[in-house]
Amino acid sequence: MAYDIFNSSCPSRHVFDRLGERWTGLVLLALGPGTQRFSELRRQVQGITQKMLTQTLRGLERDGIVERRAYPTVPVTVEYSLTPLGRSLCDAVAVLRTWAYEHIDEIEAANAKYTRP
Repeated sequence: MAYDIFNSSCPSRHVFDRLGERWTGLVLLALGPGTQRFSELRRQVQGITQKMLTQTLRGLERDGIVERRAYPTVPVTVEYSLTPLGRSLCDAVAVLRTWAYEHIDEIEAANAKYTRP
């Protein structure tokens, strides 16, 4: 089957939907260097709520992008890491981060010009 992202029934749209979520890219980049606990992720991704981090991680786990490991401690220790599929997606998101770093001055200048009366 040939995929067509412009076709509303194309399953590849799910990837764009997931990437379009506010926190997905940041969580991927945070997990890029390696495994982290929930609290570590929450500290690193400033501004994300516990609820949103939980939802984001569950969605990424469901898609096979993140692996969740729970250890039988009191309280339970839970760690998250990227799967090989997740690592390849993180690499793609890292390219976008680099692009943003390289062009943020131009974007901010365009925004300032646009909003000037």
